[in-house]
This record gives sequence, structure tokens and C-alpha cells, in this order.
Amino acid sequence: MSVYKNRDGRSPYFHFDFQVKGHRFHGSTKQTTRREAEAVERQGREKAKALVKQLAAAQSSLRLDDVAERYWQEVGQHLADADHTEHRLGLLIQFFGKDKWLTDIHDADVAKLVAWRRGHRGNGKGADFISPHTVNHTTEQLRKLFTRAKLWGVRFEHEPRWVKHLLSVPAERVRELSDDEADKLDAAIREDLAPFFAFARASGLRLRECLLRWNEVQWDTRQIVKLGKGGKLVPVPITPTIRDILWPLQGHHPGHVFTFVAQRTRDGRVRGQRHPLTYHFVQTYWQHLCRKAGVVGFRFHDYRHDLGTKVLRMTGNLKLAQRVLNHRDIKSTLRYAHVLDSEVADALEHVAKSRKKSRRHLREVG
Repeated sequence: MSVYKNRDGRSPYFHFDFQVKGHRFHGSTKQTTRREAEAVERQGREKAKALVKQLAAAQSSLRLDDVAERYWQEVGQHLADADHTEHRLGLLIQFFGKDKWLTDIHDADVAKLVAWRRGHRGNGKGADFISPHTVNHTTEQLRKLFTRAKLWGVRFEHEPRWVKHLLSVPAERVRELSDDEADKLDAAIREDLAPFFAFARASGLRLRECLLRWNEVQWDTRQIVKLGKGGKLVPVPITPTIRDILWPLQGHHPGHVFTFVAQRTRDGRVRGQRHPLTYHFVQTYWQHLCRKAGVVGFRFHDYRHDLGTKVLRMTGNLKLAQRVLNHRDIKSTLRYAHVLDSEVADALEHVAKSRKKSRRHLREVG
């Protein structure tokens, strides 16, 4: 019989235990009467049959741990932000557990995941709660597992309504670097790290995209080709300024363009020797640098905003600014359009003056 009570008497509930095409399903019915337990067991069998069909379609396990591993092998490890992807997959397994079936994750589960993530703080002692943007990254990672599973042949009867679970994110601000702030940062930067920050400012690339390897620097075609956000190839022309930054760095490291000189021996680093810059090293140093320079409210990513703003102000060409920043959609570039407000005002004034001139001419002719 597939519905039974444990002989030890420790649980008041009936349990179920059955197999469907070689897959075993067992657990508590949470019911204390046999009739109710058998009803739960019948529902469980129907659900189990559907799950086994899903397994056959996907040709692999639908346990969250197995789905995450397959996603990592097929997609995650090849992304530009592979370390972040790995971290988010780990968070999902931490929250749901390795044995949670992907097909068992519904809206209520996603809502609990969002609430759990909102209680997390950033790195460092006394750090603030993580931003809605960061919370959304975790939700979107789960959504990507569902999307990938569909390619494997899985069909979800009750897929979460993802939009409902995304938190509102304030519009990204555009922060420009003043000449005084630029001078303060330049004066405070360590000599061995100065080329990296000079390149970030000259290229407008995102932090992760700035971590170049020499095989991405094509001297003959005067171009840098980097794998960027969303797996998109990001081309950057090697301008005379960028060439002057990169050329002297040859010979520092065989693979990585930007390095730093270790100030102490620890964590596999040897004092006085050069080691490749990493994403987390730059993040940590950036906070120290801004405090030392006395620059407030300027993020590393604002180097990108600074370049976009200055290009648009200098040229007035929105399409050119879009290409410089490698935006897929020009809507992303429109956030910088405020710098053209003065040109709009000049145009309006020019039209107004033209109308006045036309009216005077008509009165004189009449």
C-alpha cells in the first residue's frame, strides 16, 4: 500500500511512497485520516506523471541543482560576468535547496525569494541593504533558468509572472566629472594603477570590460574587441590617447593588460611583483581612492556617464554618442540628452526672432 503511517508513531500524519516509470516519490501527506491521505496521494500521482513527462522531454533532471549545473555548462561560464552568474546560481540553490524541482517553483516561491534578497546587505561592515537592481538580478537569473529549460523541451503549467516580482528601480542618474574632481583623482591614484583608470576614462567601457587581455588588443587593426554586457562584442578604436596608455604596459604580464604591484605578500601575491587586476580589487580600491581624493558621489561607472555626456555636448550627435557607449537601443543614450537643452533653447529663440523679423518685414511692405 502506498499510503501508510510510520510504525514508530513519531508522526501523526500518513505518508506516501510510490514509483512512476522508475522515479520514486515519497513524503508526508500532512493528513491524519486515511481517506484524506489517499486523496492527496492520488493528486500526487497525477502530478508525478506530469513531472516524469517533463523529465523525458528535457532529457535531464529538473532538480534545481542539476538545472543550474546544465545552465552553467551551456551558458553561464561563457558570459562576460561569469563570476556574478555563478554567485546568483549559488544564491538560488541556497534559498530553494538542491532538490527543489524547477517545475515546483511558482509565484509564491518567487515572492519569498525577493523578500529574502531584500534583507541582504552589501559587502563590508555596516553596509546598506542591497539595491532593488541587485535583487532583480537574482530574480532574472531564475527566469533565465526557466527560459533555458523551455529550450530543452520543458513546459510549465504555472510559470511565475516575472514582471510582477521585479522591484521598481530609480532611473539611472547621469553624473559628470568636474575638472577639479578629475585633478583630485589623478593626484591620489597609485602610479601602478593610473593606466587602468586613464583607460576607463578614455574608453567609456564598463568596469568588467576594462579588464583587458592582450589577445583582445589588435594593434594591426587599431581596435580592441571585448566581450561585453549580454555577450555582445564591444569594439573600441585604439585612439592615439589609448595607444599611449596601453603601449608601455607590454611586458608587464603575458596575458593581462592591466596589473598592479603587490604591496605585501599574502593571498598568493608576492610583494613587489605584478599581478592582474581583478573586478573586486578595483571595486575595493575605488572606494579607498574616492575617500583619499575627497570626491563624493562619483562611482566608477560614472566615468562612462562622463564620457557620454561630454561627447554629446561636444558633437550634439545622439547617434554618435550611442556608438561610443555601445548602446543597443538609443533609448539608453537619451538619458544624456539633457546636455542638449541649451541647443533646444537656442533653436526656440532663433525661431522666435525669425518670426519677429518676418512680421516687421510684412509691416514695412504693407
